[in-house]
Amino acid sequence: MSTARTVLETEEHQALRAAVAALGKRYGRDYMTTVIREGKHTDELWAEAAKLGYLGVNLPEEYGGGGGGMAELSIVLEELGAAGSPLLMMIVSPAICGTVIARFGTEEQKRTWLPGLADGSLTMAFGITEPDAGSNSHRITTTARRDGGDWVLTGRKVFVSGVDIADATLIVGRTEDARSGKLKPCLFIVPRDAPGFGRNRIDMELHAPEKQFELVLDDVRLPTDALVGDEDAGLLQLFAGLNPERIMTAAFGIGMGRFALSRAVEYARTRQVWKEPIGSHQAIAHPLATAHIDLELSRLMMQKAARLYDEGDDIGAGEAANMAKYAAGEACVKAVDQAVHTLGGNGLTREYGLASLITASRVARIAPVSREMILNYVSHQSLGLPKSY
Repeated sequence: MSTARTVLETEEHQALRAAVAALGKRYGRDYMTTVIREGKHTDELWAEAAKLGYLGVNLPEEYGGGGGGMAELSIVLEELGAAGSPLLMMIVSPAICGTVIARFGTEEQKRTWLPGLADGSLTMAFGITEPDAGSNSHRITTTARRDGGDWVLTGRKVFVSGVDIADATLIVGRTEDARSGKLKPCLFIVPRDAPGFGRNRIDMELHAPEKQFELVLDDVRLPTDALVGDEDAGLLQLFAGLNPERIMTAAFGIGMGRFALSRAVEYARTRQVWKEPIGSHQAIAHPLATAHIDLELSRLMMQKAARLYDEGDDIGAGEAANMAKYAAGEACVKAVDQAVHTLGGNGLTREYGLASLITASRVARIAPVSREMILNYVSHQSLGLPKSY
């Protein structure tokens, strides 16, 4: 662990980081590639991480969680990623869904979902993106209308991770404001076996244990208590989940970048084709050093975002979380690219486990929001520049 990291983190955070790193090392990249190759899920790692209290470290203690926040949960995902075995559903289940329910759910919703999300026995997916909306969440057309005492949801979602293993999906729909007639965002818990709730797997070039799905909601009837939070809270509740999503995506990217960089550094330190190991040559050493710097800088912004979010500063956390996600995505792609390049032909072999990351690393650039939309956010919100849309 670097000196800089120990200065910024508490002893508890350092101990958590070391413990999760030890868990990740017991599984590693070989475990992940085997799971992917055999078409399975990371059930063993998920169960052990849950048993040790890592999955629910951000959830309230009174519901079985660790009582921490995004600072702790991001450490868990980063260290698992640095070991080569990240758990993508951590971004979705405890970070997005768990946080939203903990902050805005009814007492019954908290008792029903949070203990299971914390101990890993329950998993939730999250559906926001739509085929015709893309990055423009204002164009979401999945609607919820009241019918007697029920809600009825109609619409489609795409690129929803892990629906096949999730007990329910937190769906972002829109309800009509009776006063203005405008649509406003609301969140609904949709059980996996709800009538009219269909899913189709999307064939991806990205190889991961977590599969991607298109969802179809064909007049899905839900009880009143399926609504999470206040019907009028709108964007406040939505971004209470999206900011943790960005922080955790940054952790995902930083962890992956660290894994790739560590493989490259080890190779450059020992690979010898001339008089000295190739790592002694600046053309090899300097790009790796740059990748390390970029990853460390990304972590600093991620830590800032997590701190602000955990302290309740949603506006400040929004800016920092977007910046952290952007920086981590860029750093991840560059670290993976440089790692593969350092190994040359070996970087494309299955033995070294780097080639598959060429595709996987792009996830941190594209999802859950593209780097271009983050640049839009920063130019508008941080710099005060006018919008073009």
